[in-house]
Amino acid sequence: MTVVPADDERDVVVRVRGLRKSFGHLEVVAGVDLDLHAGEVMVIFGRSGSGKSTLLRCVNFLEDPTAGTVEVAGMTLTGGHRTRRKREQVRRLRRHVGMVFQQFNLFPQMTAIDNVLVAPQCARLGNRDSLRARGLELLDRVGLADKADEHPIRLSGGQQQRVAIARALAMDPEVMLFDEPTSALDPELTGEVLSVMKSLATDLHVPMMVVTHEMGFAREVASRMMFFHEGVVLEEGPPAQIFAEPKFPETRTFLDAVL
Repeated sequence: MTVVPADDERDVVVRVRGLRKSFGHLEVVAGVDLDLHAGEVMVIFGRSGSGKSTLLRCVNFLEDPTAGTVEVAGMTLTGGHRTRRKREQVRRLRRHVGMVFQQFNLFPQMTAIDNVLVAPQCARLGNRDSLRARGLELLDRVGLADKADEHPIRLSGGQQQRVAIARALAMDPEVMLFDEPTSALDPELTGEVLSVMKSLATDLHVPMMVVTHEMGFAREVASRMMFFHEGVVLEEGPPAQIFAEPKFPETRTFLDAVL
């Protein structure tokens, strides 16, 4: 498909060209081009198994693309064998990308603030006092400053996911990736996580790629929506157009099912 930038004047934070990913003979991502611009929130939606999460995991090289290129913060990587040089390139790229998963993935033996500070401590980005101050600032940003010394087992699912968001922010990433961040939560806890994500978009203008079925969030916060179908971007556009006048029957059928 032809990429139409939302605004030619804005910097491209993520550029994907010709991305393909296969597992054996099964091609899950079948040739994707996209640009994410500074300040944009891109919501990627579609049926389970359509390749959405795999696309996201290829952006930060949790999965190596079979073909194509991924550019983040001016660094361009391709798939292929993980040589020593390639591993270093991936490590550098990930310093610019924050990712939040479905299942929180917190370290259970660590407190909330220790979870947040894992990456900055490994990267030696400050002394203990300065890092703790930064961690408390991030926990306050997600509404959990009073839970800094609690372990994950003492936190609700929504609180754990908010800690995970703070952890992803700890390296000051240039882009945030969210892989169905509310799918493991009870409905009453979903709102608190979506509220934090909304504040990142509206207050901090953090560029975001969000795989989600939360169409209310998409309608309110997204700059663009992409409908993923059988490994390709079948349709993209602003929320108003996607919801009111989808171009493809597959998009309409999906929206009718989830709305």
